[in-house]
Amino acid sequence: MAKSDFDPSPYLVDGSRPFHIREAQTRVEPLCPEKKADKHLESIREEIDALQQMMYAHDRYAMLCIFQAMDAAGKDGTIRAVFSGVNPHGLEVYAFKTPSPEELDHTFFWRTDKAMPPRGRIGIFNRSYYEEVLITRVHPEIITRFQRLPENVTNALESVWPQRFETIRTLERNHHLNGTRIHKFYLHLSFEEQRRRFLARIDDPSKNWKFNEGDVKERELWPRYMEAYEEAINATATPESPWHVIPADDKKTARLLIATIVRNALKALPISYPQLGEEALGRLMACRQTLENETT
Repeated sequence: MAKSDFDPSPYLVDGSRPFHIREAQTRVEPLCPEKKADKHLESIREEIDALQQMMYAHDRYAMLCIFQAMDAAGKDGTIRAVFSGVNPHGLEVYAFKTPSPEELDHTFFWRTDKAMPPRGRIGIFNRSYYEEVLITRVHPEIITRFQRLPENVTNALESVWPQRFETIRTLERNHHLNGTRIHKFYLHLSFEEQRRRFLARIDDPSKNWKFNEGDVKERELWPRYMEAYEEAINATATPESPWHVIPADDKKTARLLIATIVRNALKALPISYPQLGEEALGRLMACRQTLENETT
């Protein structure tokens, strides 16, 4: 095994077998001694940076990383830790919050589809179109009161979810066929660890701004969120656009796993730096000769 090569395969959900969220771990044995975790992460980040630059030069593929999780699972910190060493020109990061009036006047995937990464870049979605089968599933009044959909839709909500799952699968299949590799990460946090992190936000003045009183109310709906996640993951996990259910109670382990998955996915792409033909190489050598002959 290479120095920073960890096995993330136990956390892959690709639709080959049913996923049961109650069986998914929120904490696993650390991948390495804690004092070495940062060095391993830095090593993987350097590989991601080099591979993204090659992907940019190759100009045929893109990658989209989608992050979904319950509150306090660490999406922001994970994105920062995993991608902070990548050339900013190679990254596009979007955080999707409550839809604007303009966004509500379009289909649910309009605002995310126009944010898809162009070829050569890594796109990062902090939440995504999956909110439309997660929070709306737990709070259907979002659809019935605010999304202004036709009445025949709002009056038959149980038919909405299969339709949206089908739309998502079709959308992701189309992007895959056009060169965008989609990897979806669910940061699986335990109920107890979320409580501890909420208390830390309350007790630390520098983190008070992160705390939202509504988050405590949402904890009462935890079982319904778990059901929504399980169904959404099962309905949209495919070999081409898989989910990765990441144990999130230990932040360092979660970040190492995610970085490894991104690195491995980039390495699996059939990319290379463009090779110049003989004529182009001849012109390049001529330019080199000209530069060498310049006098200062």
